[in-house]
Amino acid sequence: MKILQICNKVPFPPNEGGSIAMNLLTDGLLNADCEVKVLAINTKKHFVDIQTLPAQYRKKTNIEAVFIDTSLKAINAFFNLFTSKSYHIERFISNDFKKKLIEILNNDCYDIIQLETLYVCPYIETIRNNSNAKIIYRAHNIEHLIWERTYKNIRNIVKRAYLKILTKRLKRFEITVLNKIDGIAAITQCDAELLAELGCNKPIVNIPVGFYLNSLPEKNSNYEFPSLFHIGSMNWIPNIEGIKWFINKVWMKFNEQHPHIKFYIAGRHMPDCFKNLEDINIVNLGEVDNAYLFMQSKAIMIVPLLSGSGMRVKIIEGMANGKTIITTSIGAEGINYENNKNILIADTPAQFIEAIKYCIANKNNIDTIGNNAKLLIENEYDNAKIVLNLIDFYKKVC
Repeated sequence: MKILQICNKVPFPPNEGGSIAMNLLTDGLLNADCEVKVLAINTKKHFVDIQTLPAQYRKKTNIEAVFIDTSLKAINAFFNLFTSKSYHIERFISNDFKKKLIEILNNDCYDIIQLETLYVCPYIETIRNNSNAKIIYRAHNIEHLIWERTYKNIRNIVKRAYLKILTKRLKRFEITVLNKIDGIAAITQCDAELLAELGCNKPIVNIPVGFYLNSLPEKNSNYEFPSLFHIGSMNWIPNIEGIKWFINKVWMKFNEQHPHIKFYIAGRHMPDCFKNLEDINIVNLGEVDNAYLFMQSKAIMIVPLLSGSGMRVKIIEGMANGKTIITTSIGAEGINYENNKNILIADTPAQFIEAIKYCIANKNNIDTIGNNAKLLIENEYDNAKIVLNLIDFYKKVC
């Protein structure tokens, strides 16, 4: 089976949630003897020099990338208000990318063209005009839901009103896409059901983010206890919003009662607002060399998400590493968890403090929760099995 995977960013190296999710499927499809070509948008925010990628990866994927400056520009955002178009989507439209896509489609035939995220869906018409391949939309999130949850948490009236307008336009575009494709691979069952409620009458399958447990380093039983940590892409608005909330509403109070415990923050693109917090026992490590070794060196993983959609890849990775994770109901969406068995759910500051106190008072219990979390990943999120389900879906659509 020949597959063209069109990505909204270069999926390699897989160093944040979106690229990890895309690369896992690329790798799984290749291991299942599919032929995969990757075409990616190369953005300023996630720019990758293709020639610096491993030769083996370039050979296997025949990757090509086209630069599009998707940066937010105040003047473009202002004039966009006088149109009915989604500014989120308009930033990803490029004649150069369209030309490269037409060139690829004219040079080869594909069975499946997989669109990774909503942001490459403006090219559906170009695909239809130049290929007979079936189009599968891989919905990483319900995009408008992320922004809907985000603007509702914003106090600035002007900013909130502006984001509300953008969110409505994004939702309208998202709904129009649903029946222009041949099938949808949703990243969670919750998202699959919501897409159906939004009016999708095309086949939908739940294809979650998988994991290769054999990719993990040997488990470290000598982790720092007690300790708390968070790791994630720190240029993603829900992560920034969640950590600010946690520091102000949870950590400040908890730290007064437990001044001997440290909270470690790690991740790419760390904002200045999270620097110089050592005086309240927050250690900012920025980007770490090895996320898994960092996870294994600490005790309790904190994921305080107040907005977002889809599946949090870092939670899957943390569970695979046998970590006890405290997160919100939104953070755990899409994961087939059992509260207090393989994860701890906390939606209020008081619940977070109670969960943290429980963990530091019950080391044996958090080891059990972490082991149960790892077992869940082994049983339900094996990447090889997930990819075979996707291939079966391809065949049904074809």
